[in-house]
Amino acid sequence: MVSRVGCEAVFFADGGDMSVALFRVAAALCFLAVGFGAFGAHALKNTLQANGTADIWHTAVLYHLAHAVALIAIAFHAASSRGACFLLIAGIVIFSGSLYLLAITNARWLGAITPIGGLCFLAGWVWLIILPPR
Repeated sequence: MVSRVGCEAVFFADGGDMSVALFRVAAALCFLAVGFGAFGAHALKNTLQANGTADIWHTAVLYHLAHAVALIAIAFHAASSRGACFLLIAGIVIFSGSLYLLAITNARWLGAITPIGGLCFLAGWVWLIILPPR
């Protein structure tokens, strides 16, 4: 039974139960990672090659997918790992998002934003080291 109100009630179940909403968000992020990977390999292939940014696109997809899969695992213990969840989602959006944009636009200044997302990833993993799911 969910007793919280607001955003936390949607994403985090009481008693360590799986959060269905977080699981769905994580699954959607996995879907997007696979879709972006295919999009980069096919529809954006010429653009990425012309910009010399295919490796950047691949890095974005790799980190996006790896952390989305981690979120699926964390969804089973979402009540005790909400901080880590938010940090990993922020990492996907900021780290991979900035790399996706950089790869498409070749706007190199976006590379200055990417480390913020990397720090979110690292902080999420540290959160799980210090406060592992129960």
